[in-house]
Amino acid sequence: PVWCSVDLRDGNQALVIPMSLEQKVEFFKLLVEVGFKEIEVGFPAASETEYEFLRTLIEQDLIPDDVTVQVLTQAREHIIRKTFEALKGCKNAIVHVYNSTSYAQRQQVFKKSKEDILKIAVEGAKLLKELTEEAGEKYRFEYSPESFTGTEPEYALEVCNAVLDVWQPTADRKAIINLPSTVELSMPHVYASQVEYMSKNLKYRDNVVLSLHPHNDRGCGVADAELAVLAGAQRIECCLFGNGERTGNVDAVTLAMNLYSHGVDPRLDFSDMPEICATYERVTRMHIYERTPYAGQLV
Repeated sequence: PVWCSVDLRDGNQALVIPMSLEQKVEFFKLLVEVGFKEIEVGFPAASETEYEFLRTLIEQDLIPDDVTVQVLTQAREHIIRKTFEALKGCKNAIVHVYNSTSYAQRQQVFKKSKEDILKIAVEGAKLLKELTEEAGEKYRFEYSPESFTGTEPEYALEVCNAVLDVWQPTADRKAIINLPSTVELSMPHVYASQVEYMSKNLKYRDNVVLSLHPHNDRGCGVADAELAVLAGAQRIECCLFGNGERTGNVDAVTLAMNLYSHGVDPRLDFSDMPEICATYERVTRMHIYERTPYAGQLV
């Protein structure tokens, strides 16, 4: 799969003490060394620190030419505009827009109909396209139906296809459709079946990169990712050592090393595991459990 690190966004917002600017820059350099070509660097409209970090990467020319930074934004106009302001001067970027589509959140949080929620997604998609054209850039776009696993599959498909109709992805500028198992509601084979359904029915399929964002609430994040890749997914959003909100995002190290143990080159370099562990523990203030696969002290 294509790997996208979300350590600096999902992983950072999950820390007891979020990383400082200097720590985020150090972590970004580590992720580049490991070989991540797509790195979600934050939610620039969420706070001054997030905004400043992206500006620092751009202004100090710290982003290698073969690395694409990804920024997250809700499908809300003022947040999208602030995000584009933060991106000014960035060469390669993915703008990742999301809104929640699940039955529970439609009923209890937003109190909106299916039509209303679909409209939020489409309006967000249109604004991304419009602002990118205004900026004269060729940013790539990503859409997540947040709480995908709590959404009726047919409705999730309808929303994603409506977004793709706005973006009209092409072979040289593919769109990313990202399917989060936001609170890991289902068993891995069910998630894989949902992913397979989307893979077989999405419009513009050849010009879409189907992405996963598995969480670990039931302890099945790695299994979710492995089965869903077999079911047609091409990309994984993940964190080193399974860091992330609540029980964590899927563990990039375990996933990549599992592939390697089966003779598949993950194209991520974990050859100096002690150094990677030391840097991770220093900047995140998190502890790698002694029995963590591949990286724990007792392993």
